[in-house]
Amino acid sequence: MSDILFWVYMINSVLLINHEIDSAYWKEWDLFKLPGGITGFLLIHIPVLFFVLYGLVLVYQQSYTGLIFSLILSFSGIFAFTAHMYFIKKGRDEFKIPMSMFILVSTLVVSLVQAYLTINLLLK
Repeated sequence: MSDILFWVYMINSVLLINHEIDSAYWKEWDLFKLPGGITGFLLIHIPVLFFVLYGLVLVYQQSYTGLIFSLILSFSGIFAFTAHMYFIKKGRDEFKIPMSMFILVSTLVVSLVQAYLTINLLLK
């Protein structure tokens, strides 16, 4: 199951990184009222992307810490979907194009699978 988790983590990482690229297009810093504009947004993503990629290494190594990183990443994907659906239901136009929606829905599905796999491995 650890091998499957590695690939699911990889897929979710790609989806979430693509979502963050999409977020720059939609100026997500305005949506979440983050300071610093694009500069602040990019600076925030340096440690975030390091975290995501380092977690992939830890999952590959089948470490306990990798499972914790995996759980955090899966919850991040669930949060991304939920937060953006909230804003869409509030009437915001960001992230409503088909590709943005595809990325968000795919992220939710993969994040749920990842959380399931991760929790099963943590309980072993």
